Amino acid sequence: MRVVSGIQPTGNLHLGNYLGAIRNWVRMQDEVSSGGGQCLFFLADLHAISMPHVPAELAANTREMVAALVACGVDPDRSILFNQAQVPQHSELQWLLNGTARMGWLNRMTQWKDKAGKNREGASIALFTYPVLQAADVLLYQATHVPVGEDQKQHLELARDIAQKFNNDFASEQAPVFTLPDPIIPPEAARIMSLRDGSAKMSKSDPSDMSRINLTDDADTIMQKVKKAKTDPEPLPSDKAGLEGRPEAANLVGIYAVLSGMTVDAVLADFGGEGFGKFKPALGDLLVSKLAPINARFIELRQDRAALDAILHQGAAKARALAVPTLERTYEALGLVRG
Repeated sequence: MRVVSGIQPTGNLHLGNYLGAIRNWVRMQDEVSSGGGQCLFFLADLHAISMPHVPAELAANTREMVAALVACGVDPDRSILFNQAQVPQHSELQWLLNGTARMGWLNRMTQWKDKAGKNREGASIALFTYPVLQAADVLLYQATHVPVGEDQKQHLELARDIAQKFNNDFASEQAPVFTLPDPIIPPEAARIMSLRDGSAKMSKSDPSDMSRINLTDDADTIMQKVKKAKTDPEPLPSDKAGLEGRPEAANLVGIYAVLSGMTVDAVLADFGGEGFGKFKPALGDLLVSKLAPINARFIELRQDRAALDAILHQGAAKARALAVPTLERTYEALGLVRG
């Protein structure tokens, strides 16, 4: 079993990033490596340039994301952790697969439609061909499995279509060039909402820092943010159904449930009938206890640029070793003469 997954490098990482995505990577690493399999986790910095960006911020965010992943439990000795830009085989394979991918397939991609909006003529070619690079990201390593959420199913289907067509056109059934990856549907990711608006996702782009718990927040800051989180005047209900129409209450109870490993109903069995004056301190204490080790490790790592670069360099070397054989077989299948 070989699992491949990527994440775009973004700065100002918060509780939503950790509970929504990073924690699943750590869980996968533990499950797959214990079964003798292998996980490759990459920072999708090549994907990031499909949209306008600030180069210095991209570089800083890439290193910060490495620090966050390692602080949260991704182990560079048990998983291969790298950034795309250090493995040029990603870009090479994308170009080779461009001959197999079809305009009609890419035109149907919903993410292209969403991101390009009405200004398709002004969007970058990179944004349009983004899904072909995504296909290269997984096919390059003969991935057997790719974790996908609801918004990524279409991209994995495209990768399978490209692999299947390439194998049919340029390889034999007995010796296909590419493995067709299967989806892994991870446990439902926690959907963490803003502390100021229970109907909006927790986001780094929110102008109010009080809307989110950052991985860099210290214990006092976390407690203050929880204390000031928006709520309603009613006491907590005794069961989940009682949270209907109360988005802020549902969000805080949901955070407590995810961090404690309890169900929402179990949390409400403990706190039902209580006001937020009792619940918020308990939630703050739980957040501090769970995030303090991550916070300390994250802050230590993000200040050590040499260590972060070493992690990426070592991971990229391992990734390139796995990538080269697939790329060479692809060149050969296409009839491209190599020295």
